[in-house]
Amino acid sequence: MSALSYVLNPGGVLTGDIRVPGDKSISHRSIMLGSLAEGVTEVTGFLEGEDSLNTLKCFQAMGVKIDGPTEGRVRIQGVGLRGLKAPAAPLYVGNSGTSMRLMAGILAAQGFDSEMSGDSSLAKRPMRRVTEPLAQMGAKIDTGEGGRPPLHIHGGQTLHGIDYVLPMASAQVKSCLLLAGLYAEGETRVTEPAPTRDHTERMLAGFGYKVEREGATVALRGGGRLLGTRIDVPSDISSAAFFLVGASIAEGSDLTLRHVGMNPTRTGVIDILRLMGADLCVHNEREVGGEPVADIRVKSAPLRGIRIPEELVPLAIDEFPALFIAAACAEGETVLTGAEELRVKESDRIQVMADGLVTLGIDARPTADGIVIRGGRMGGGEIVSHGDHRIAMSFAMASLRAQEAIRIRECEYVNTSFPGFAVLARAAGVQLAEVAE
Repeated sequence: MSALSYVLNPGGVLTGDIRVPGDKSISHRSIMLGSLAEGVTEVTGFLEGEDSLNTLKCFQAMGVKIDGPTEGRVRIQGVGLRGLKAPAAPLYVGNSGTSMRLMAGILAAQGFDSEMSGDSSLAKRPMRRVTEPLAQMGAKIDTGEGGRPPLHIHGGQTLHGIDYVLPMASAQVKSCLLLAGLYAEGETRVTEPAPTRDHTERMLAGFGYKVEREGATVALRGGGRLLGTRIDVPSDISSAAFFLVGASIAEGSDLTLRHVGMNPTRTGVIDILRLMGADLCVHNEREVGGEPVADIRVKSAPLRGIRIPEELVPLAIDEFPALFIAAACAEGETVLTGAEELRVKESDRIQVMADGLVTLGIDARPTADGIVIRGGRMGGGEIVSHGDHRIAMSFAMASLRAQEAIRIRECEYVNTSFPGFAVLARAAGVQLAEVAE
């Protein structure tokens, strides 16, 4: 992957009517469950980013016939729960922690051995959070040093259901165990300390698999069947978040985002921005393929610093880099706590965002589980994104309020989640140039 930088001139206004790419979480799951289903699954709105394409390639490598994506359309000829074949080589998931953690649950139950690896960023991310509960179910998985990738998964194990209480709110761990539970003897129950995204549960039901929910616990029994279906992937609210923040902070902005996924386990970014004083109007609400979607109109508004409610943290965990930019442009102080999960994402997002904000002249003080940001005048400078797509896109939006030019390094990873970001940002009003290094 060749190195790429963004060079951004200060100022700009976001206007118009845009649609961001499909939801990454739902795109991943559509490939996984479509492959394990019986019959054909048709997907529209599929995110053609590197992460979800790596998931697609992994299942093709295990013998699943998948056509596309062509303009967001994918056709999956499912092989059933027991129809996957041993891959001829290690499965490479690139930068995608979602792929590795969710697929670990599926691969742990197969009759063949397998190996999963990723890029240098993924190789630093913790995997014991899935391998340890999978071991309780009967799986045999070897990890790299410190419980990190690659994962070596021993096939031929008999899995049994467990009653697992998540030590941290994590949709990836919950989903991994539910997917393993499809193959397990008896019932698999997962209880979470706070609500997390529920795309897996919704999609399992869409494929005709019975999932029971009671309070904070979700449960299913092994031995059922998934039946092919149709999936229309809504626009990714995590991708929309950059533009929600950008239009909020750039004076004179008036931007509409179409067909945005409004899953209630994902809308924390909207709740937090509204608490900060943002002018967001949600309209044309509807349901598509079991997922709520809507259009969002956002106008610029003066933001104020807040103490972010901890119950909203799991509902906005991927959107915090963008929200930190909103905090830097707000009047007063914003305090985040209860977000230690941000330190083990594609980068240590607390430290990397704090470093970048300080470079731009903002008072940002990281804490063990969060950050304190005092809004102020934003200058310019050079930002290192540390290969983290969300860091790069967040600082691109910072340019709308910066007084001087901003250069962001290592932006080639943006395509993992948001192909075409630079083109769409320019069309909306961001003064962004791409420069090959």
